[in-house]
Amino acid sequence: MIDHDRLFKELFTTFFVEFLELFLPEVLAYLENDSIEFIDKEVFTDITAGERYEADLIVKVKFRAQESYFLIHVENQSYKQPSFDKRMFRYFARLYEKFDLPVYPVVIFSYDSPKMLEPNVHQIAFPNKVILQFNYEVIQLNRLNWRDFLRQQNPVATALMAKMNIASTERRQVKFECLRLLATSQLDPARMRLISGFIDTYLRLNAEEQKLLQADIASMESREQEVVMQIVTSWMEEGIEKGIEQGIEQGKQQATKSLVMRLLPRRVDTITPELEERVQQLSLIQLEDLAVALLDFSSVADLEVWLQQVTETSN
Repeated sequence: MIDHDRLFKELFTTFFVEFLELFLPEVLAYLENDSIEFIDKEVFTDITAGERYEADLIVKVKFRAQESYFLIHVENQSYKQPSFDKRMFRYFARLYEKFDLPVYPVVIFSYDSPKMLEPNVHQIAFPNKVILQFNYEVIQLNRLNWRDFLRQQNPVATALMAKMNIASTERRQVKFECLRLLATSQLDPARMRLISGFIDTYLRLNAEEQKLLQADIASMESREQEVVMQIVTSWMEEGIEKGIEQGIEQGKQQATKSLVMRLLPRRVDTITPELEERVQQLSLIQLEDLAVALLDFSSVADLEVWLQQVTETSN
């Protein structure tokens, strides 16, 4: 089971300013960036329904050029839930009561379907009077077009593209674009791993899609290729560590071998059947080493030298 709340909380906690830049720039304009403070989890018990809820993310921030503070409550909702507007109001009321601070409520609807527009208000009204109109910000990912975020140099956009409105025929293309954005993001390894893990969790490709993705990667320029291949390798390694599939080792070796065989002709032109056979016989570790080494190849002679060195080392 995917722990949706944990994944989204980790993403938004790590890249909170970037999240505001992407979706709430008007809020970012009136808060002090260096005042951001994440509040420990808040648990709410719904006695009437007999349920216990934990708010996903609560952030205390300071108004710019003022001595007053407010809260930003970000809630991720990974499934369709009746009367969710009432739940958001209850969160708001209890946070407002406990902290005695203004609360800016935001909900991220991250489920794939249905795609009907979610409400952004909870209202209590009588025929002659509106008693309560509680408004909250809605970000509904399945109604956002991933193409609108292609030029966003924002790690949150790169991650969330994997959960946006994607046609079944576009899945491989979206994953490739996410990888391309990551390769040029200049993030440190830890944060890049967070984004790449998020993408791979929510955008798993089938065998045919994976094959097409490998061809896309082979068409990238060398520097971006190297970064992307490191990411793809890390996905494979994580799959092994978690035991996601039986026989994953064999699958990883086949995928790496397929990728190497697609890349080689682009680096050294045509290779002989003999050389191809030697590559086919390499172990998984050797294939991974070759995948990195071939980025520096300029001729078939470089491949021959590398294979000879592998043979000598093995003996």
